[in-house]
Amino acid sequence: MSATLYERIGGEPAVNAAVDIFYRKVLNDHRVNRFFANTDMDKQITKQKAFFTMAFGGPNSYTGQDMRNAHSNMVKTGLNEEHFNAVMEHLGATLVELNVPADLIAEAAAIAESTRNDVLGK
Repeated sequence: MSATLYERIGGEPAVNAAVDIFYRKVLNDHRVNRFFANTDMDKQITKQKAFFTMAFGGPNSYTGQDMRNAHSNMVKTGLNEEHFNAVMEHLGATLVELNVPADLIAEAAAIAESTRNDVLGK
């Protein structure tokens, strides 16, 4: 059996590093940081680590809401394609910063992209 994306990017240490860098980028971006103004970031980071782990084929300990419900309040306050694109940009830049090979970045981006309609409530 071939290794999962989770294993190929380096497992838990890689996911943890990626999520920490990713949120640093997101929170410094005026295009999207308002969506996290009232968010408990420690809880959010823990949830995101569990979600990426599951989405990338690692052990599934994600107990959060599905993507549509988790983002519905953000959609009500204006979350749109432009914001999703900004987040995708930060995900890619994070993985580049961590020296993840381009083929694995493309695989991770495809997984993230597959959530677009649910995240945007479409």
